[in-house]
Amino acid sequence: MTSLFQRLSKAWQTPATTLKMVSFALVGLGNTLIDFGVFTFAYEFLKLPLIASNIVAWLVAVSGSYVANTMTTFRAESGRVLRRKDYFTFVASGILGVIATTTTLVVLSLYLPVMAAKLISILAGFAVNFAMSNFVVFRARTPKP
Repeated sequence: MTSLFQRLSKAWQTPATTLKMVSFALVGLGNTLIDFGVFTFAYEFLKLPLIASNIVAWLVAVSGSYVANTMTTFRAESGRVLRRKDYFTFVASGILGVIATTTTLVVLSLYLPVMAAKLISILAGFAVNFAMSNFVVFRARTPKP
């Protein structure tokens, strides 16, 4: 685990990581609009419960996020090839992000309007999702001999 924390610390300080974070944020902005729209539809119009609405919104947005990040942010690492295994790894790693966003949403909704809590929860998810994508899903792989 120490190795992971050392890699995280070192990587956060490189210009390449900064550029990836900007690209990831731009992709995330589009996915945020999708997430927020689906959440609003599910919560306000379908009257789904808070957590169910959030999970449905995440499931819709995560697929678009995988495609966009494979083709842009992590194009060098992915070779711009969509792979089932990488998709499922991306979704699995995103579970940490959805836990972070849902926990933040539920806690903040006790003190703030639900839509404000939702927007803030998206920021918490960004940090978790970028770290997982950059260091787990799309990490640079050493070529096999």
